[in-house]
Amino acid sequence: MTKVRVAGFTVSLDGFAAGPEQSLDHPLGLGGEALHRWLVGTKTFHAMTGEEGGTSGVDETYAARSMQGMGAWILGRNMFGPVRGPWPDDSWKGWWGDTPPYHCPVFVLTRYARAPVEMGGGTIFHFVTGGIDEALARAREAAGGADIRIGGGASTIRQYLQAGAIDELHLAISPVLLGRGEALFEGIDLPALGYTVVEHAQGENAMHVVLARQAPPK
Repeated sequence: MTKVRVAGFTVSLDGFAAGPEQSLDHPLGLGGEALHRWLVGTKTFHAMTGEEGGTSGVDETYAARSMQGMGAWILGRNMFGPVRGPWPDDSWKGWWGDTPPYHCPVFVLTRYARAPVEMGGGTIFHFVTGGIDEALARAREAAGGADIRIGGGASTIRQYLQAGAIDELHLAISPVLLGRGEALFEGIDLPALGYTVVEHAQGENAMHVVLARQAPPK
């Protein structure tokens, strides 16, 4: 049965998913790259970037789980790239080069239509102008019974939480303070939405917490 999941999503100790002033040079905002120290050394990340080696351990276990069983992804436009407003052309094709690590259909939320972009390794970017419900419906169809990963950013996750659409969230809490940026749970009452902590473990470089929705949203 398809689950809608947030997986391997990193937040700072003070609750930010990205730093301020995101740009091409700073895609995660100022200071945001420090969030992902727990991930970049793992075997899973090395495989995603075409490298050999990498660490094992708790962080690797959660990194590997975050990529398993996915049949489709949903991304906010900022997670796809730094371009704002109407697409000037079709040159931007994501942060990951010719072979992104998704290996399945990816639905990008945007206000501006664009033809699908087919990449290496089975990734196809589809650009959805009809909002979160349309993106989720199309992702369910494409996933074929596998899971759907809501890849971020923070605003996209908040929208799906408020809609009661996310079944499970795995958060990696990084021991980093950003002070400002994109706050993941701004305006969100997780217990009122039915979420509870079902798992937690201390990794080598992050605390891993899994939340699940135990009851329908109130």
